[in-house]
Amino acid sequence: MSAPSALSPLPAKSYEPDLARIRLEFPILGQKIHGKHLVYLDNAASVQKPRDVIKAVSDCYSHYYANIHRGVHLLSERSTTAYENARETVRAFINAASGQEIIFTRGTTESINLVASSFGGSRFQSGDEILITGMEHHSNIVPWQLLCERTGATLKVAPFTDAGELLLDEYERLLDSGRVKLAAFVHISNALGTINPAKTLIELAHARNIPVLVDGAQAVAHLPVDVQALDCDFYAFSSHKIYGPSGVGVLYGKQALLEAMPPYQGGGDMIRLVTFEKTEYADLPNKFEAGTPNIAGVIGLGAALDWLNSVGLETVAAHEHALLNYATAKLAEIPGLNIMGTARDKAALVAFTLRGAHPHDIGTILDREGIAIRAGHHCAQPVMQRYGVPATARASFAAYNSREEVDYLVDALWKVKELFE
Repeated sequence: MSAPSALSPLPAKSYEPDLARIRLEFPILGQKIHGKHLVYLDNAASVQKPRDVIKAVSDCYSHYYANIHRGVHLLSERSTTAYENARETVRAFINAASGQEIIFTRGTTESINLVASSFGGSRFQSGDEILITGMEHHSNIVPWQLLCERTGATLKVAPFTDAGELLLDEYERLLDSGRVKLAAFVHISNALGTINPAKTLIELAHARNIPVLVDGAQAVAHLPVDVQALDCDFYAFSSHKIYGPSGVGVLYGKQALLEAMPPYQGGGDMIRLVTFEKTEYADLPNKFEAGTPNIAGVIGLGAALDWLNSVGLETVAAHEHALLNYATAKLAEIPGLNIMGTARDKAALVAFTLRGAHPHDIGTILDREGIAIRAGHHCAQPVMQRYGVPATARASFAAYNSREEVDYLVDALWKVKELFE
């Protein structure tokens, strides 16, 4: 498997001297599970948090927490400053043109629903089409289905190969119908690890004047994302998958599009003036941030991005890619183990089945060995249907994982194999 073309992977040993130090920054990793040292390989579901993030959230609640934007007292001013500083950190991390293009939500799911409800509210009608791919997470399927039910539009799906690579010719053919009003695709598949050619997919859509939303939930922690270079119209991701707190997400949108969209929710802080006769909405980004937000969570997200920047995203990506190659080779030695998703460009996760063992049984047995993986359909049931399996087991890697942990995983899977033979 080749490395993502945007990266220049470093030799593993150039990263390894820092690995022990980095692991110490994650207090949860020091515990034992069922008497065994924790091996946490469920990072595609949610990644663990470094001390900097935990401290940032604790400091907010311990020293300066208050509601933001509305208060004139010192605590409110401090909270507001920290909250808006986090917005600037996010803006710089994905290279958005303005902080007004950064909308805080509860997660990728809400970000996509926001676009489906607001952008999609008056732009779609019977006969229109929304194009997605066959490897989408449910969060990038169901909101569009709901929009289609409301408007009479039709959902179209671009297929992918057995290796888990999008069929570009089919994607382009579907774009050529003349009826596609939005394209939405996952940047990295949570079920397969496939890194989709985002720039190419966006260019193909834009050549036909079709706006594009990218689900970046799995991408931002594993490869550099520059929304201006991609030229995407919307980009969505979650804090908890990039070392930050849960309950926080980001929607990037081009300013002109966001300004033209109606609010997603009504309430406090998204208004300029309210009377019983009419309401005037606030400017971006407040227009889309109704109510009291997850203040400490947003501040924690800012701390997470600062932490990742301090380690170096490309260094982390190179380390993860080395782990992916190592794990893929070791797992391939186990008879009856089948890896699902072998795309040439792939992120650091391995989904697999093992002959004779249900994925849930695999996950349960590995848990007794102190190893945390994910077992199930990964909120991507159409992907499972594509391969004719009910579920897979999935091991996914992060900055703090090591080759030794891969060895623990492989040894435990040999035990599973022996148990079910």
